Amino acid sequence: MGRALMWRFAKVVTQAGICLAVGVSFLVPQIAMILGSSEATGVLAVNQLPERSVLLASDGSTLATLFHDQNRTPITIDQVPQVLIDTILAVEDENFYTHGGVNLRAAVRALVSNVAAGGVEQGGSTITQQLVKQTLLTPEQTLDRKLREAVLSRRLEHDLTKDQILERYLNTVYLGNFSYGVQAAAETYFGKDVEELQLADAVLIAGMIRNPVGYDPITRPDEARRRRRAVTDRLVALGHIDEREAAQVNATPLPEATRVAPQRPTDYFTEEVVRLLMADERMGETVGERYNAVFKGGLTIKTTLDPRLQQLALDAANSTLPDTNGRFTAAIVSVQPGTGAVRTLVGGPGFEQLNYNIATQGVGRQPGSSFKPFVLAAALENGLSPNDTIDGTSPCTIRESPKATPWTVRGAGGGILDLWSATSRSINCAYARLALIVGIDKVAETAKKLGITTELPEYPSMALGGIEVRPLDMAAAYATFAADGVYHKPYYIEEVRDRSGKLLFREDGRGEQVISSKTARLVNQALRGVVSGGTGTRARFADGRQVAGKTGTTNKNRDVWFVGYVPQLSTAVWMGSATGLESMTNVAGLSQVFGGTFPARIWQAFMGPAMEGVEMAVFPPARAAGGKYLRLGTDPTREEIEARLMEEELQRQIDAGLLPAPTDTIPTSTTTPTTVPDTTTTTTPRVIQWPTTSTTPSTSTPTTSPATTTTTSTTTTPISLPFGSGSTGG
Repeated sequence: MGRALMWRFAKVVTQAGICLAVGVSFLVPQIAMILGSSEATGVLAVNQLPERSVLLASDGSTLATLFHDQNRTPITIDQVPQVLIDTILAVEDENFYTHGGVNLRAAVRALVSNVAAGGVEQGGSTITQQLVKQTLLTPEQTLDRKLREAVLSRRLEHDLTKDQILERYLNTVYLGNFSYGVQAAAETYFGKDVEELQLADAVLIAGMIRNPVGYDPITRPDEARRRRRAVTDRLVALGHIDEREAAQVNATPLPEATRVAPQRPTDYFTEEVVRLLMADERMGETVGERYNAVFKGGLTIKTTLDPRLQQLALDAANSTLPDTNGRFTAAIVSVQPGTGAVRTLVGGPGFEQLNYNIATQGVGRQPGSSFKPFVLAAALENGLSPNDTIDGTSPCTIRESPKATPWTVRGAGGGILDLWSATSRSINCAYARLALIVGIDKVAETAKKLGITTELPEYPSMALGGIEVRPLDMAAAYATFAADGVYHKPYYIEEVRDRSGKLLFREDGRGEQVISSKTARLVNQALRGVVSGGTGTRARFADGRQVAGKTGTTNKNRDVWFVGYVPQLSTAVWMGSATGLESMTNVAGLSQVFGGTFPARIWQAFMGPAMEGVEMAVFPPARAAGGKYLRLGTDPTREEIEARLMEEELQRQIDAGLLPAPTDTIPTSTTTPTTVPDTTTTTTPRVIQWPTTSTTPSTSTPTTSPATTTTTSTTTTPISLPFGSGSTGG
């Protein structure tokens, strides 16, 4: 030993001796107090180690792991392979099973070695002392803290077995990259469970205990290799392995990246689950308590997400949504009828691009005509029938009462038609009238019962989707139709268990009958017509299975929807700008984007594969009552409307050259002048005659209206009235 080294060693020992002598004189009372207390075992028994929580999909697969700063999964000592135990003991505490908690010989040896190296090469603390320091004490290097460490270590050795101490240590030790305990390290560096670790794995883990940052194999591979060689040399010296095995270990490639499951939510579904847990008072009374439970409590959280369906939803959005350089995106959410379980959730372009979840957060988006089924349900709940007829002529100006402000509505026209056709063809004027006939307040009440949770100001425009809703609510509301009128609040979490496996809570799955089963079944029949021959034909299934749904398009084409369902699954698809301020015109070759275009295509691109192999269930039928003509008090009668429509059609055919111009015979008008106030004026009516052009009886039967006009003549040309005409909308 050189003179400089000897001087350094003497200086360190002298200083340590003086401090120890002085310190002991002051700490004798504290030592006595510590020896007489149960601090070590008491704290270890009461303070559980922070443990990561795990989010599971409905099939039991892992979605994410949740932890604050300690990724840990406790294991028992029986799960740890002997090669790992032997390697750790050889490096950290060779005499663990023989000392009483403090190893003075090892402390002196470490002191000499570290003085010679000019740094920390060996640790003098036993595994018991390391456990006490990590669990009970602060890390500062003071005499008071070192004395407490030694005394508590002795106490711990007295109260716990060696295997209990070692097990706790193996679950506590920090091994870099947020990994606490050997199970987390095995997953992080090797993608294995601890039981699967081999010799080379054990050597790397054991070598990192001394300095997990300095010997990180991913960020500092050269230092990690040097440390690995030092560990293999130690194992050879102790006779645990031979030179050949050491060479094989040292030649093993180091891990190049961590292999753990996502540390925090990285998708819309898992983020929504965490948000709900943090707001759930069952997790704790305060935010801090809930945070500790979720991120440190070792919870097992089983969710409703179906991984297969989720991937299909992502694929459908990615493959069908047009490339607009990020201008427009889509949200997709699926709810299971009869339970409310959320099976898929795509909240936008991707969690890494937009953390805001369009499907579940914010004030919502305008649904357009996809809100009309709630108007229909309100009408049926209040005694109307889908066989009832109504004026769908467009444009229209509607007054709820003579003194009310007129409301001008535009969109596809339909003449007089029944509610079946008004629904399938999404006739705005028909539904605007229907909502006012039923009552806007009753429409809002029905929508809320069905699951719409956003604000519903009772404006007439609500009937045509002029308010905001969330895609999640739309999927849940339509699922209520599929479930015979029973509403189930959508949920994401099936059950939560604590670290010991004890059930904390479970979804009860209870629903509420919010509309009659007859109403739900009639709505199903009406919405089936939307897909079979209305505005939503692009959502039809190739196998012919029954599907119901509704398109929706807002003013200026800013929000477009298709919400549809089969008996087993309800899915809402929204498309638009993430900011909600951009019209979708001239997109991918379409002058205007409607709900029946991309949203219906995305819906079918998802639901088609999703239903492969699933039973072709049918919606239960319902019988509708006979129809009557529905009108507001300010509306003209049906006869007046039909007469007006007939005159308009005659004029159209004249203007188109389909009929010759009529000949007018205008007899002399006789008027008797008088000054008497009640004197009448008699005028012979104008007679319009067409030349004889045909002897064919004329029968006009509108395809969408129960009204039939039959005229038999030997002198007139047949006239077809446009009671069922009009362009598709929605």
